[in-house]
Amino acid sequence: MSGAATSGAGSTVRSTSPAVPRWARKSTLVLVIAALALAVFGTTTQTWLTVHLDPSQLGQGVSSQDGLQVQGSKAATTVTALALVALAGGLAASIAGRIARWVITAIIVLAAAGIVAAAATVLADPLAAAQGSIAAATGISGSNVQVGVTAFPVLAVVAGALLGLSALVLVPAGRHWKSRTKYDAAATGSVPDPDRPTDEIDSWDRLSRGDDPT
Repeated sequence: MSGAATSGAGSTVRSTSPAVPRWARKSTLVLVIAALALAVFGTTTQTWLTVHLDPSQLGQGVSSQDGLQVQGSKAATTVTALALVALAGGLAASIAGRIARWVITAIIVLAAAGIVAAAATVLADPLAAAQGSIAAATGISGSNVQVGVTAFPVLAVVAGALLGLSALVLVPAGRHWKSRTKYDAAATGSVPDPDRPTDEIDSWDRLSRGDDPT
């Protein structure tokens, strides 16, 4: 239970709010979500599929012995967009209120589910995922092909699943977060506890008020 206690003749107001658990720290949780979203985005810049066509079907774009390299952004086009949505949602959660955090959590979870589903679809049917790139490179749809799958689609599935789980933590963690608006501060009438360790958000608030936290 949070609150504030007054000592002396109303001269000092000491906060009795419990310390925020490490798992619920806003900076940590936002950083984890952002890192996982960027990890998913990063996988889409790598080769997900390697297509080995019949020599009679090879065009100039696939004349290499390494075959046709298909990036994740082409094999699963929605993954890139969903990763960016999750990244934006994670950053927005750091300044959102309680209701907005529920909405953001739902958006990130849905984005994570879409990432997992899209990447899993590539793993289940890599030939279908590569058909667009095959047609773009050769002008024909490859029927006599061998498609190799790299580890990056699997990494996208894992990172997407962890992203969804991390987003679900936003709601319970948000109960430990303090309101940072000037209206909330005026309503509570509390003043910062000089003995309480400051975090990055406290420092930014003090800078906004013209105080030097150093």
